[in-house]
Amino acid sequence: MGVLVVAYNAAGTLAATLSRLPQSFADKVDHVLVCDDASSDDTYEVGLRFQSGSTLPLTVVRHQENLGYGGNQKAGYAWAIEHGLDIVVLLHGDGQYAPERIEDLVAPLANGDADAVFGSRMMERGHAREGGMPLYKFVGNKILTRFQNKVTGLDLTEWHSGYRAYRVDALADLDLASYTDAFNFDTEIILGLHALGKKIVEVPIPTYYGDEICYVNGMKYAKDVSVDVVRFKMRRMGFGETATPGPDLDAYELKPSEHSSHGVLLRWLASIAPAKVLDVGCSDGQFAALAGAHGHQVTGVDLVKHEGVAERVEHFVEADLNAGLPEAAGSGYRAIVAGDVLEHVVDPLRLLSDIAGRLADDGEVLVSVPNFAHWYPRARVVSGTFDYDQRGPLDHGHVRFFTRKSFERLIEQSGLRIVERETVGSPFDVLDRGSADSRAARIAGRVAVADRAATRAWPTLFGYQFLYRLARA
Repeated sequence: MGVLVVAYNAAGTLAATLSRLPQSFADKVDHVLVCDDASSDDTYEVGLRFQSGSTLPLTVVRHQENLGYGGNQKAGYAWAIEHGLDIVVLLHGDGQYAPERIEDLVAPLANGDADAVFGSRMMERGHAREGGMPLYKFVGNKILTRFQNKVTGLDLTEWHSGYRAYRVDALADLDLASYTDAFNFDTEIILGLHALGKKIVEVPIPTYYGDEICYVNGMKYAKDVSVDVVRFKMRRMGFGETATPGPDLDAYELKPSEHSSHGVLLRWLASIAPAKVLDVGCSDGQFAALAGAHGHQVTGVDLVKHEGVAERVEHFVEADLNAGLPEAAGSGYRAIVAGDVLEHVVDPLRLLSDIAGRLADDGEVLVSVPNFAHWYPRARVVSGTFDYDQRGPLDHGHVRFFTRKSFERLIEQSGLRIVERETVGSPFDVLDRGSADSRAARIAGRVAVADRAATRAWPTLFGYQFLYRLARA
């Protein structure tokens, strides 16, 4: 277990802060690292003097250049990972956060009840103001925290405390190098933990404001953290996250809404009597399990055998679809589902023709593809910012792009005909996913309704995905 003390121009407070660590904690801590971020005062020398007279396992380093608040933490967490620590606590050298409460932060981690623990000045009503938090900071903290909770679906009492403890293996799972070096680093780390499903616990801490100098530009900070959470939500929807092109090996996210592509495909499957179904690109089998609930016997094919897929399908075949459907996939299917698959293969005509050849005489192909002519890819192209995203129409795993005309031409070339066609809009209904706020749900619902209306009026511009029921020509 270790402590990372971030310090900048903290010569007047550093020694007192370290002295306040409880003896019961000092007796069991393995490492304490003080990172002086190129201070203009003698913070480093104060740290060295304290080290010479202390029994703490203390290391003091001074960065030759100022790394910034986030950069200083990144250097410290890299140290914690390299030293094989299990827990690391972030402590500020200015004494703003009470070292006396450090064991409260460590306890949930030591018990295995959390991946991260945040000290919150807002958990106990009235204590923040009683502790001297200025009114403008208190109001700003409350407003920003409320906004960030609404956007992300979290329910933290405070997003802006710098008193934190982490499991080091949870930090190692984050791409910390890609995070900002600025003060919104703390927000980015929350978003990273949340995206990975890590458990965050809060504990109450006292508030103390002395005569320390605040180096945070409040307006810029508010803007940065607001942009961070909005960008996070948009990325969850598939917009705006740059990624490296290549095979998509992650399991896709099931979209259960009746207005989503999965909802439409399931509705079509429900209209078919229980039969043999092939799910091409079945991922982890969550969609196949829902199809199975309608009585279908589902065989799944995919490049990767994801965890749990064997329990969700009748039969699984591991294969690279760039080489076509394997013989082991069988034939004579009443329905073959190819949901967001054809854009991932180099030769979609070959795969679609192969799929058509595996149908029973009365069989259907149920297929969905993203619309490259949707307003979002168009805007990225016109603005000169085209790049791949983590998901969505510009998913980094896409090697082919389709408009409605180009895909319907592909259908004709494969020897199939269109039985039914639908278009679904952008997945705005996921905006409130995970949120307990009814108002956020209502707003998201209204946005989704407006988008569906726009999709009906102009499907080639507002349509997010095209879906087809196909039969042999």
